[in-house]
Amino acid sequence: MTGISAAPLLRLRGVAITHDGADVATPADVGFDVSPGEVVLVLGPSGSGKSTLALALNGLIPHAVPATVTGSIEVAGMDAATTPVATLSTRVGMVFQDPDAQIVTGTVLDEVAFGPENLRLPVDVVLTRAEAALRRVGLWDRRGDNPDLLSGGGRQRLAIAAALAMGSPLLVLDEPTANLDPRGIEEVYAALADVVAAGDRAILLVEHNLDAAVGLVDRVVVLDGAGRLVADGSVDDVLRGRAEELQAIGVWLPTSLLAALRLRRAGYAIDPLPLTPGELRAALERTPPPAAASEAAGRGRPAASGGEPIVRVRGLTLTRGRGAARTTVLDGVDLDVAAGAFVAVVGANGAGKTTLVQAVAGVLRPPRGTVRLDGLDVHSADAHTLSRRVGFVFQNPEHQFIAHTVFDEIAHGLRMQRLADDVVRARTDEILERFGLTRYAGTHPFLLSGGQKRRLSVGTALVGGARILVLDEPTFGQDRARADELLTLLDGLRREGTTIIVVTHDMQLVAEHADHAVVLAGGRVLAAAPTAEVFADDALLTRAGLRPPPLRAALHALAQHPELSAVARLADLPGGSG
Repeated sequence: MTGISAAPLLRLRGVAITHDGADVATPADVGFDVSPGEVVLVLGPSGSGKSTLALALNGLIPHAVPATVTGSIEVAGMDAATTPVATLSTRVGMVFQDPDAQIVTGTVLDEVAFGPENLRLPVDVVLTRAEAALRRVGLWDRRGDNPDLLSGGGRQRLAIAAALAMGSPLLVLDEPTANLDPRGIEEVYAALADVVAAGDRAILLVEHNLDAAVGLVDRVVVLDGAGRLVADGSVDDVLRGRAEELQAIGVWLPTSLLAALRLRRAGYAIDPLPLTPGELRAALERTPPPAAASEAAGRGRPAASGGEPIVRVRGLTLTRGRGAARTTVLDGVDLDVAAGAFVAVVGANGAGKTTLVQAVAGVLRPPRGTVRLDGLDVHSADAHTLSRRVGFVFQNPEHQFIAHTVFDEIAHGLRMQRLADDVVRARTDEILERFGLTRYAGTHPFLLSGGQKRRLSVGTALVGGARILVLDEPTFGQDRARADELLTLLDGLRREGTTIIVVTHDMQLVAEHADHAVVLAGGRVLAAAPTAEVFADDALLTRAGLRPPPLRAALHALAQHPELSAVARLADLPGGSG
């Protein structure tokens, strides 16, 4: 996949970008090239400027989003700062986190044809491009379907096809699998592998899910927390060769690599470092046991309290739409959640996960008597009463922001309780410090990075002291350090008695933190059981469209090291923290 062209498609030199209203540039100093045939992965902690950089490559920054850009960005020889976005769009195709934000027409074919039509290309050229792009991503046979009928992975593949049809030689993808289930992630990366195999296009990828992405990438660029370029090299040189350095600055790494770092500290002679479950498994099978193989202690999961469940769902049925378009989203759901439990709600896109947890939290009002929180009927409870029982964190943080500064966003719930000003300030400052937001106290929430917005949204839910905390994709947009910090905080709250319910597609997160998992498919509960039991049931995972966590995939039934064969959590490996 290595590029062979002497002329790069993308050339960055000394790029620094400062948003209007901000006093610090992120990114701060970035320079690298991308040539045809390359797949370049951009890594960095949240707030380092990865998404900002992506928006500058096709001119959306500064033409549509006000910002000051210094240095130079050249795309196919054109200056991105002065070339109109419409012109740059023929050279740079953008695919964002949420494909629904890009889909504007009523059929799959029309969606892909829309861009070339706006270039005023001849009809035969438009249709030829659309067909080629849809065939490339495996959607030609569904060209007459409404995009709403596609799965999440299908809609993301459609967004990729629409970018390809523009004829853009450079494809820029910003967290393209963040909202997808495991099957959808596999679909998207299979489509991208086919795109790059032709050798005439390059891909610039911003991605946290390295377990899925690493097989496609051949070069890695890393930004530090200040937005400065600190690494640019091959996958081997950067991910394998500088793994501990990347871990220290808060960059996500593949689960298998993290596992190998721990095992090395415990005396397992693993070399080179593995990047995939298959590589980790193969490395361990050829590695003799250390002189004194230690038992993995793990941190353990505190048992949920007994007695009456704090969340009780009975016969919950919810529909969407009207008339002939009415569809059933949840169908007769029964569910109990014990006080003090950490429960993960998992399933394929469209299974009903978000609808279920929104009904539990009262964001969607369930029918009378179907959802009770510690005896309170959610249907009839007022918003103030609910907020003292349950805090909810949306998948998209912007949906819950109401204030003009980060400080006031946190303080709002406390002020509604009519607390004294000094108490409000002290508790707000504590939350800001805990989530690394102190320096942004006076900033408008919408000017934060995606990861910073996520931390703010969690802080607003935590500050009121509810006994139940419900989070929809809590690590979405987070860097490794902040995600670990958040999940450690949730574990601590759980040990103090808070009931935690999370919706997530991250199976390793489920394995590490949840004591119970609720598996949904088609709006029904397939299973509600201890997490270990769920992940031991391969038939159940297949029916639900899920995959086992990467660590279980690597270590299950390991012959050379039976002491590791039942481990599914990094915390249960020998080698200490990290």
